[in-house]
Amino acid sequence: MLRLCHILKASSVAISANNEGYPVQPPYSPAKTYAEHPFGSDMLAGESNQAYDGVREALRLLGLDEENYGHRDWNPLGQIIRPGQTVVLKPNFVREFRETHAGHDDCLITHGSIIRAALDYVYIALNGQGRIIIADAPQNDADFDAIRRIAGLDQIQEFYRQHAGFEVEVYDLRPEKAKKIDGVIVGHEPLPGDPAGYVKVNLGRHSMFAEIEHLCHLLYGSEYDTSEIRSHHTGGLHEYMISKTILDADCIINLPKLKTHKKTGITVCLKNLVGINGNKNWLPHHREGTPSQGGDQYADDGMIHRIERRSMECFRRVFPFFGPLRTMVAGPIKAAGKRVFGDTNKDTIRSGNWHGNDTAWRMALDLNRILLYSDNKGSIHDHPARRVFCIVDGIVAGEGNGPLDPTPKRAGVVLAGQSPVAVELACAGVMGVDPQRLPLLCRAHAPHPLPLTSFSLEDVICRLPGNRCERLATLPSEMNMHFVPHFGWRGQIESPNTVKRAKESPCVA
Repeated sequence: MLRLCHILKASSVAISANNEGYPVQPPYSPAKTYAEHPFGSDMLAGESNQAYDGVREALRLLGLDEENYGHRDWNPLGQIIRPGQTVVLKPNFVREFRETHAGHDDCLITHGSIIRAALDYVYIALNGQGRIIIADAPQNDADFDAIRRIAGLDQIQEFYRQHAGFEVEVYDLRPEKAKKIDGVIVGHEPLPGDPAGYVKVNLGRHSMFAEIEHLCHLLYGSEYDTSEIRSHHTGGLHEYMISKTILDADCIINLPKLKTHKKTGITVCLKNLVGINGNKNWLPHHREGTPSQGGDQYADDGMIHRIERRSMECFRRVFPFFGPLRTMVAGPIKAAGKRVFGDTNKDTIRSGNWHGNDTAWRMALDLNRILLYSDNKGSIHDHPARRVFCIVDGIVAGEGNGPLDPTPKRAGVVLAGQSPVAVELACAGVMGVDPQRLPLLCRAHAPHPLPLTSFSLEDVICRLPGNRCERLATLPSEMNMHFVPHFGWRGQIESPNTVKRAKESPCVA
């Protein structure tokens, strides 16, 4: 067991468990006196902060700076961050509201207490010298000011100004926001965007879309204008518009929320990189059409799907000509579409929201290769350009209709590790998902000129409470939280133990 805990450190993942809930009051300082805490015992919170404790415990379980643990000099992130560097904290700030449920219920975005804990350990590693940036590009209709309030970012920034004389920067990386009525885009408004600008990065033959070049004329992005996305994935060109703030960073601290996902099965570290983009309409989400047409928009070749596709093509052509009337007709048109073609938030599969989506996982892996191998000018190298470290917020996770309409899952876990793929594999284990049935994870291990891993699935080591170490394949049954997948994935990705549990005690997303 001791030998197992000291091998394959890059593939090690810490799982801190039994963390019950989040604190209420920002700036989410710890409630306990920790020797390494940079602000002293007089800056403690007056309420329990198990999220902070969970992050700290995950860093300890990884054995980072082990010889100094418990002392003032403990610096767990000092191996990957040096004073004077630029570090970006990348949370999941997808949106401030859910599709059909009231409020966010702590299961939608990365909680501010997780961000604060990660921020403190980054600050320790920088020794007060360098830049710390919190940045994300949320969903195109998200209200970033509302997200800031929910996450307590203003209070966190003010705390650092007052007690450290340090400016924590916060950026919404979107250049524009979509105006929607009942999910229908009726216009756009400009935003300041990334102050550093954006960089076009072309993966070319290294893109996961290179092997399906003949189907790229069917790609659909995030908005109705399909000509835009198809112009960036054609003829050997596979490019993305990436935030330069991200590419300027020496280190990215990836802070995803543990959730199910309608297009990729799960969303944790790998899919969280959607938020490093400046234009989400360059991101392939699915391919239009039925399976026999080369598409993955629908799960079958039924006539109703062919009719729906033609109707949508007509709608996209005509709708822009409605001008100011779009705000009046968007709602009735959407309601009529639900009545005729079904509601995608209930039981209808469309837009690639099923286990046969062969597009979104390719986009996610492309983004991970860009993050690892692209310099800040968009050139691809054969060696990593920056370091990445992952801390997953799974204290209150999301199951069912994720990522935008999940149901809270009080899993109580914080996971951490140096490899996004290893952490994602461990997350799949915690969720009760068989990673070998997820293209996102299977293909992350496949041979590639720009590899995302240097280890196999069998090499992933989980470091558990009580200083236990287990290979992922032998993760204890009590660590399987039996997440309910999105309905388009149910019965397709669950691990054998999860399927057995579901039959014994069926639950509904």
